[in-house]
Amino acid sequence: MTNPTIKQFNTTGPCFPEDHYMLPVLPRIQGVDEMISGKYYFIIHAPRQSGKTTYLQYLTRRINSEGNIYALNCSLATLKGLTDRDEAMTTMAAQLNRALKISGVEAFKKLAFPDDSLPQSDASVKISNILNYLSVKLDKDLIVFFDEADSMTEIPLVTFLSQIRDGYIDRNVSPESKFPRSMALVGMRDIRDYLTQVRSNTTSLGLASPFNVKKEALTLANFSRDEIGILYQQHTIASGQVFESEAVARAWYWSKGQPWLVNALAYECVVKILKKNYAETVTANIMDQAAEAIIKNRTTHIDSLKERLKEPRVIKVMDSVFAGTPGVLLHNSDDRQYCLDLGLVVEDGDSNLCPANAIYSEVMSRLLTDEIQLALDNKISNIRWHDDKIVYMSEILKQFQLFWRQNGFTFPLRINELDSKTHEVIKKELESLPLAFELNERDSLTFIGRVKDAIARQYDEAVYSLLLLAFLQKVVNSDALVHREFAQGRGAVDLCVIFKGRQYIVEVKLYGQKSLEESLEQVARYLDTSGEKEAWLVVFDRDRNKTWDDKITWETIQVNKFTIHIVGC
Repeated sequence: MTNPTIKQFNTTGPCFPEDHYMLPVLPRIQGVDEMISGKYYFIIHAPRQSGKTTYLQYLTRRINSEGNIYALNCSLATLKGLTDRDEAMTTMAAQLNRALKISGVEAFKKLAFPDDSLPQSDASVKISNILNYLSVKLDKDLIVFFDEADSMTEIPLVTFLSQIRDGYIDRNVSPESKFPRSMALVGMRDIRDYLTQVRSNTTSLGLASPFNVKKEALTLANFSRDEIGILYQQHTIASGQVFESEAVARAWYWSKGQPWLVNALAYECVVKILKKNYAETVTANIMDQAAEAIIKNRTTHIDSLKERLKEPRVIKVMDSVFAGTPGVLLHNSDDRQYCLDLGLVVEDGDSNLCPANAIYSEVMSRLLTDEIQLALDNKISNIRWHDDKIVYMSEILKQFQLFWRQNGFTFPLRINELDSKTHEVIKKELESLPLAFELNERDSLTFIGRVKDAIARQYDEAVYSLLLLAFLQKVVNSDALVHREFAQGRGAVDLCVIFKGRQYIVEVKLYGQKSLEESLEQVARYLDTSGEKEAWLVVFDRDRNKTWDDKITWETIQVNKFTIHIVGC
């Protein structure tokens, strides 16, 4: 089979109309043709909104148009939430029948059942009987793509995969046992997560696991930087509107080629910001405005990240990413792979994890700091943080030290360790400290409770850096850009406040995760790259046996030609 080629636009209008702005499908899965020609059963997985369904529709049409094999595309989305075996298999049979009717292939339509006469066989063989029936009746080999395959859970999943395995094994025994020559389960996750999902309950797969049918797992690649340029150029050809090269570069920076984001950025620029004025050039500045709008508006795709961040498997991995800690035990874990498969994170050159793209990084950090910022309302005095030219970063961080001293003593405690004495502890601490903020005993309790409900119950390590992020964001109040960069394994988190063309670099470090010398060297490298001469290294000490006088420190040193302030918290 030939490799798919880039599909050109066949429209004379713009490529981003309001009701549909998906860009053409590119050949972003390597190895599909080899799987089909080799008669393998395989997995296609990619994150949500990465173009899987669009790709399957294109691939199915291409295979059927070539005329050598029949291809059937069946969505299993309606099985989501079904746990009863009989109901799930009946629903799947109906979906297969529907796929036959709407396929556009005459041979499929002739084999479709009337809706009131679907096969009534036992659930344990219902799907395998239909697939066997189709394979026997068709005059050419059949390949089936099951889209949204990870909608299935528990017993229905085991029932389905058992039938697939049995049909796969017996497909060459006789003409009567014929079965699809090739099959793909398509969803967000690799097959290992189907296995984890089944193992989470008491259902046993037995010795003859249906999962060993899988030959290989393929994934849908993101667009490359060059492909983004090609895609945007198609819009230029259709409408005359130009994307300047720097705008394409910014689209790559913000999206790293994630298909939904690539389209959403273009749509935001063309439709929302420039109001379909195709005479206007899309500049880098407009692309940055588009990214900020996507981050703030939190459409369905973006807002769904919020629910992901509540999943225990995701928390386990992302806590390490947000805190910048190594997460050694996660290097080969299923949870790590799960987050990679979902497209939440990617691996850097050192196999550490970082958010998949700049937009996800911004959205995830803001989602996790929303509640903290609400808790900070009326708890921060009006800090004079700039003079219209420069940011008083040292003064801001000294104010944070005071704030942390008043409130941070509870954070090293996990919430389930707090008891009835907490009230007295807080009262004693507050009475012993000069208040730089308008916090009374009740306010402090409310603040601590809200923050812990939002984050500390789940993200135990990341709560330190996330609180500082929220504090900075609250202080600058959108008058400056607070840029965040997370990368698991570095032992630090980069923050950069950008104001009036200058960068104020802040490193966040957990005491003991990395030596002070290593951290200082890292900060110096960042300064050298940025062209700035001054930076701040904030070190959180979680030792509950140390006094606050020992923790709250400030030291200014010179490293090479750079000034670095070590801010103890």
